[in-house]
Amino acid sequence: MHPVCFADPYVQSPVMTFLAGLVGLVYLVSLVGARIPDGRLNGNMARMPLPPKITQNELLDDTTIYNFNQLIDHNNPSLGTFSQRYWLSSENYKPGGPIILITSGEDAADGYTDYLTGATITGTLAEQQNGAVVLIEHRFYGESNPYGNLSVASFEVHTIQQAIDDFVYFANNVNLSMPGGGNVTPSEAPWIMVGGSYSGALTSFTLVNQPDVFYAGWASSAVVESIVDYWGYWEPIRVSMPQNCSKDVEAVIDHIDTAFTSGTSAEIDSIKKLFNMNLSHLDDFAGALRNNLFDWQYLQPYSDEDRFFNFCDALEVKDGVNAPAGGWGLEHALSAWGSYWANTYFSSLCGDLDAESCLGTYNASAYTDISVNNAERSWQWTICNYIGFLQDGAPAGKPTIVSRLVSTTYSERICTYYFPEKFSSPPTPDAAGTNKAYDGWFVKADRLFFANGLSDPWLEATVSANGTNFKSTSTQPIAVTDAGHASDLLMWNSINPSVTAAQNQGLAAMKAWLADWKPRAQR
Repeated sequence: MHPVCFADPYVQSPVMTFLAGLVGLVYLVSLVGARIPDGRLNGNMARMPLPPKITQNELLDDTTIYNFNQLIDHNNPSLGTFSQRYWLSSENYKPGGPIILITSGEDAADGYTDYLTGATITGTLAEQQNGAVVLIEHRFYGESNPYGNLSVASFEVHTIQQAIDDFVYFANNVNLSMPGGGNVTPSEAPWIMVGGSYSGALTSFTLVNQPDVFYAGWASSAVVESIVDYWGYWEPIRVSMPQNCSKDVEAVIDHIDTAFTSGTSAEIDSIKKLFNMNLSHLDDFAGALRNNLFDWQYLQPYSDEDRFFNFCDALEVKDGVNAPAGGWGLEHALSAWGSYWANTYFSSLCGDLDAESCLGTYNASAYTDISVNNAERSWQWTICNYIGFLQDGAPAGKPTIVSRLVSTTYSERICTYYFPEKFSSPPTPDAAGTNKAYDGWFVKADRLFFANGLSDPWLEATVSANGTNFKSTSTQPIAVTDAGHASDLLMWNSINPSVTAAQNQGLAAMKAWLADWKPRAQR
């Protein structure tokens, strides 16, 4: 990628520059060292609902980074602007074609430039409709920051509504670096918003909130319904994973919960010894075991990612023989999981960190870094305030593959560590307010295409959640695949017939809708 440089009006002496750089380098090294290999602050932080990346070599080795002067606060334009990064592919563009806008959502956008290419649905749509693709970075992620830190004061303008207003202001004011790029406002050209997961929800939210700006939307695995107690994250995994593995995981978790809540010290210590994991807090121990299940989220039809199935094989293959449908039972499963965790999985999860440093969540001082480009902190603000999605154990009476020691209180406590100035006690996120503002499951928007996967752990937050029974219509189609998280966004996933069908349905809908579009002056 080409770096983008800005002139600094304050000129330092060479010595000051050297010392500042040295201090910064030491600080960065300390931050990197504090994180686990997959980039999370610790292994008990929940996985984010991100759109999938292409896990092989990037298709774009080099591309230009553009900067747009975005308003810091859409409610108070006098506060000025900040630099919001975006990327552009106009190789397929012809006048009259659509401008296709996608945001990476809760992550730095420079890891998603493949969404400018035909390897993804955005690039394919551009090829089909002679469109241009714009990848825009969400405020407070990557290098697109209204202020120079991620403090509570800065986050006063880190809201869902401000993000929506960013997209609208961008569409109405950007001058794209391509022929005719200064004459492509939504009144002059059709804009299509595309997103997956949280960015898919933003697509739905934007079409609800600003119905006259984006002509159409493609919302993949869109988590439109904010849910505080999101134990439903684990249900598609429990149902879709090999059932012998599911049964044995349930048995082990039930055993651990019983021991940790009413067992003797000797029983508790035997479990810790089996996993070779001595944590100060039992809920951290129980929560850590979610990691084997979190790996499910990253399964894609085209990918050879196999960490999840390696875990199940460790539990269900004994002496070369697969377990029956009901699993091998508690005794073998507990021993096998402990052995796999201690001898194989822990080092890949935690690297050189000890268990407490990797998986402990009770050290409040670990959450105080407010430097920019810290996606986890920015996302945690949204979780704590607006949407919840706390991935905890199922309620009593429901089968669960995750410990019930992982409760909403366990997760909400983290908010007080990240943002003590805001929360003196564990907050309850205002999911109800978000659903009221943007209609959640009950969205009704013209020309909004949804695609969801039955194996997606985020299914229960989409319009295809169990029990919703929303009907697919010509103006709001709903395609359902048997695949996973936002699988329809990657063209390589077309090896799965249900994904191919969803992609074709969405592309056909966009083609039909675009045929009816007219500039505002001709309406």
